[in-house]
Amino acid sequence: MGTNRIKITDTTLRDAHQSLLATRMKLEHMLPIAEKMDRVGFHSVEVWGGATFDTCMRYLNEDPWERLDKLKEVFVKTPLQMLLRGQNILGYKHYADDVVEAFVKKAVEHGIDIIRIFDALNDLRNLEKSIAVAKECGAHVQGTISYTISPVHNIDYYVDRAQKLKSMGSDSICIKDMAGLLAPVPAQQLVLALKEKVGLPVQLHSHYTSGMAAMAYFKAAEAGVDVIDTCISSLALGTSQPATESMVAAMEGTEFAPELDLSLLTEIAQYFADVRKKYGAFDVSANIVDTNVLQYQIPGGMISNFMSQLAQQNALDKLAAVLSEVPKVRKDLGYPPLVTPTSQIVGTQAVLNVLAGERYKMISSETKNYVRGFYGQPPAPIDEEIKKLIIGDEEPITVRPADLIEPQLPQAKAEIAPYMEKEEDVLSYALFPAVAKKFLEERLAGKVKVDFQIAAEGPKSGTVPYHPI
Repeated sequence: MGTNRIKITDTTLRDAHQSLLATRMKLEHMLPIAEKMDRVGFHSVEVWGGATFDTCMRYLNEDPWERLDKLKEVFVKTPLQMLLRGQNILGYKHYADDVVEAFVKKAVEHGIDIIRIFDALNDLRNLEKSIAVAKECGAHVQGTISYTISPVHNIDYYVDRAQKLKSMGSDSICIKDMAGLLAPVPAQQLVLALKEKVGLPVQLHSHYTSGMAAMAYFKAAEAGVDVIDTCISSLALGTSQPATESMVAAMEGTEFAPELDLSLLTEIAQYFADVRKKYGAFDVSANIVDTNVLQYQIPGGMISNFMSQLAQQNALDKLAAVLSEVPKVRKDLGYPPLVTPTSQIVGTQAVLNVLAGERYKMISSETKNYVRGFYGQPPAPIDEEIKKLIIGDEEPITVRPADLIEPQLPQAKAEIAPYMEKEEDVLSYALFPAVAKKFLEERLAGKVKVDFQIAAEGPKSGTVPYHPI
């Protein structure tokens, strides 16, 4: 095998169904095909993290730790990968260092080989703890830069972040293009710069939202990218990743052509085409290209979220106003990349600005906490006048946000003791108290085995929660 052949991480069991099926895929639909996936020759398979942990307990009555164990039993050749939101772990706020430390240790203990660690603001202080613990545990640490476009986000900015991630102990660098904004030429330039100036393997993760991801992958491959994220064709495109089979075919005849078993990929694609039909109630994509993302930097799923929020207020006619308000709020707040949780903060504030008829008349508590510095340091300074509107004369914090959080595990352990069967339950509860408590109570009462039809076909009304990563 040539040294410069590109490798592929498969995202079908995590990001693909998170992007297209509201993260609803059950373990029972993963296990029958996992052995075939293990034989394909993937660099890794992404199976855990992101929104999967939360939805396992909230909607599927599954224990996320058990899911990981079962997958690890079948994937004997292929490394398992997860997505971790730094100090946010898998939630939507910062957790104490003791929770981060215990969680990372348990994830590795249960079989995670590669941990992709990112922060929504690219504030590296929010990655210090998780990177240090993952290194200590012997996991492969993938330091991640959240890609976005703004007056302050340029190649020098990303190279600087990547160099610092290397000095923190990262084994490889991931360019995480969660909104599908990375165009082919910038992809090539960024990969070339990272390869030359950082000297670590580079992996590229994108979404097909704008229709550019496959072209960006090809140009990145020409520039020497080491790994790309794809998923099986039957769960690809739309807000998901480019299709594995298409990328393999497109790269045939090049020096970097990946070596994967195409006949196995065909069988896997057919399997997931059948599985997808079972999740019709949650299927949010007709595999369309959404070029709004280029104008507003808003991923498709976020637009559907706006529509449901506005519909509840009988204000759907204000959608265009909300879409044009988002970039303005983002600029006011120092150009945060739009990824969990900053996408929710910026999006909600844009809706409030439009519905109130006056900018920053109504302010969400998350926006206040963001401006106070509790999420980290924004990429650019927050507009002074806007800051005054939001927090008055209060001075934002300048320390690492987690330095202000007391240890959380002792209290979590005490509160969940009556329902606890294993150490992992404390972590599930520390991350998602209400969701985990209900799940653990039902498990204790022997009610956890749910009628699968309800979970797969889902409620016929209500909105699908949006997880844009």
